[in-house]
Amino acid sequence: MEYYELHPITPQLRYINKAIETLKSGGVIIYPTDTLYGFGCDIFNKEALERIYEIKNEPGTKLYSFMCADLKDISKYAKVSDYAYKTMRKLLPGPYTFVLPAAKEVPKKLWSKRKTVGIRVPDNNVALTLVKELGHPIVSTSVTNRKGEVLFDPAEIQVIFNSQVDLMLATGALSGVPSSIIDLNSETPEIIREGSGDISLFV
Repeated sequence: MEYYELHPITPQLRYINKAIETLKSGGVIIYPTDTLYGFGCDIFNKEALERIYEIKNEPGTKLYSFMCADLKDISKYAKVSDYAYKTMRKLLPGPYTFVLPAAKEVPKKLWSKRKTVGIRVPDNNVALTLVKELGHPIVSTSVTNRKGEVLFDPAEIQVIFNSQVDLMLATGALSGVPSSIIDLNSETPEIIREGSGDISLFV
């Protein structure tokens, strides 16, 4: 594994570019978000996605969310109602995963049975720079060990996944609290998981 420590506010572009090269060549990376470290790959690379399932010891039916650059980007990959748009505009970027109807551009591997997808726009400069530079979404699923326990210390993550992941971008230890998941499929939002984001808007 290539391992690079980045400045969290002004990440070094030379390291970002190395991660972009890895993603474009079908690699798997680990990167920071505003909540946890995430495993990432290009959402359009089926083989890389399969590698993440293997690394996490999860079945191929498990649904992973993905990361977009901004609200405009989300509208390419999901059907966004006026209500959903207004809601997300208040909260993004931030520690939320929003469940929305999938657009046909998204690989069906990432669709739920209800034809929905989970989308993130994290408040993290490293993650957002990655998506913007790559030009399309990156898979976003938390870094866990094979028991499903969340890992937030980069040194521990590096040791465990050194031979399984191609590259890691580190910015120090993270909170260890996952994002809040909000279903915006209808005009009545549903809180799927209460995490690090403020959900008072939905209560």
